[in-house]
Amino acid sequence: MPPASLLFPAFSLRTASLALSAVVLTGCMSLAPAPDTPPLPVPEAWPAHLGSGTDGAHAGELAWQAYFTDPLLQRLIETALENNRDLRLAALRVEEASAAFRIQRSDRFPAVGVGAQGGRARVPGDLNMSGRSQVGGEYRAEVGLSTWELDLWGRVRNLEDAALQSWLASDAARQAVHLALIAQVADGYLGLREIDERVAIARQTVATREESYRIFRRRVEVGSTSKLDLTQVQTLLNQAQALLTQLEQARATQLHALALLVGADPGPLPTKAPFDETTVLAELRAGLPSELLVSRPDIISAEHQLRAGDANIGAARAAFLPRIALTGSFGTASSDLDGLFDSGSRAWTFMPTLSLPIFDGGRRRANLELSEVRRDIAVAGYEKTIQTAFREVADALSAKYWLAEQLTIQRANLEAQSERARLAQLRYDNGSAAFLEVLDAQRDLLDAGQQLVQARRALLSSQVALYAALGGGTLAATDETQGATSTPAPTPLTR
Repeated sequence: MPPASLLFPAFSLRTASLALSAVVLTGCMSLAPAPDTPPLPVPEAWPAHLGSGTDGAHAGELAWQAYFTDPLLQRLIETALENNRDLRLAALRVEEASAAFRIQRSDRFPAVGVGAQGGRARVPGDLNMSGRSQVGGEYRAEVGLSTWELDLWGRVRNLEDAALQSWLASDAARQAVHLALIAQVADGYLGLREIDERVAIARQTVATREESYRIFRRRVEVGSTSKLDLTQVQTLLNQAQALLTQLEQARATQLHALALLVGADPGPLPTKAPFDETTVLAELRAGLPSELLVSRPDIISAEHQLRAGDANIGAARAAFLPRIALTGSFGTASSDLDGLFDSGSRAWTFMPTLSLPIFDGGRRRANLELSEVRRDIAVAGYEKTIQTAFREVADALSAKYWLAEQLTIQRANLEAQSERARLAQLRYDNGSAAFLEVLDAQRDLLDAGQQLVQARRALLSSQVALYAALGGGTLAATDETQGATSTPAPTPLTR
């Protein structure tokens, strides 16, 4: 880091006067570095084999109400947006950052106050020239200006900009929490419906195998079949019962997790028909990676943090230059209270101060280096956020593509296992096969049915993840917010 003398030339009185005149005429300057957004640390397009295409809706412009059309899911999301504690904390952090910005902005304006004071004092004779004790008083009423800094080098303005960018970053972070909450509720709801379908299959299987066990037990009693076949039927029944109890436990856990996300008791959820992965969620257009810069709230938040880092560097640089502050007052003063507002009692003070620390043990230099390091940290965080976003979108696209293939295979597998179970049962009834063949076929058929439901839910979850990874509803929410408020929103960053 070059010494301060090279960064900021020495100021003579004449130079300071010229600088003050220029500032008065043109406004304060800024020593913050020019905004420079780092280039995208990711490829310019998604991998071709993912089949992102150009068809479908733009996720950022598609509100969540239009994407998640299930009325029950919409009710759960609305309840979560009202009651979730993480979202409430994020909103409170926005209010905290807003208050901090307003506090910092107030430094740009002079603090004007009204004050009054009065007092009387007795001075002993040996402390005054007359040698006699004296009693005197002083009374004042004045309007005062206290230590208002002339922001010649933009220090105060840069601190205000840093607070503003921190406020905008916290608001974007709140939007990220908002979007993540919607995706988590939707995924939790799909998980609950998946378990419900698997429970229904397991219950139907248990009922069927209980009937089979009753029939085989009767056959053993009359001697028409062996006890080995009965134990094999009982094994099938026990396996189905164990699966059912596991699924019931998983459903209770999933329901508790959903209640935590919602922030309230979701109440009894009605049984829904098996979901159809082709109609529940709309097709989304992935677009280009560069579009994530305006649709992903976490990237927007990271970019505002970059701007805050630039502003803090400007404030740290300005600390090397002279600071001029004004203090003054205007009012009335008198030695007697009843003469406070008499003619000729006008009083005023004006005290401009100029300060430039000569030696501070390296504090200002260390503060500048700290600001630069924090800005570099913000750059690294910004690039990592973009890389994370790219991976999330790529993972969601990949999952959607390959899970669709898996779902097709699972459907074919279920049909094959159903036919195998039917033929195995037919061979056993005709005496051409052992019951062990039926046992294996029935076990595989139950597994195939469970796996099909899991594959269907996984495909839907990948679509939810893609909606969140593309910044779903962020642009639509911004438009609604700007249209609903009469106060103009802070100007967004120029990209």
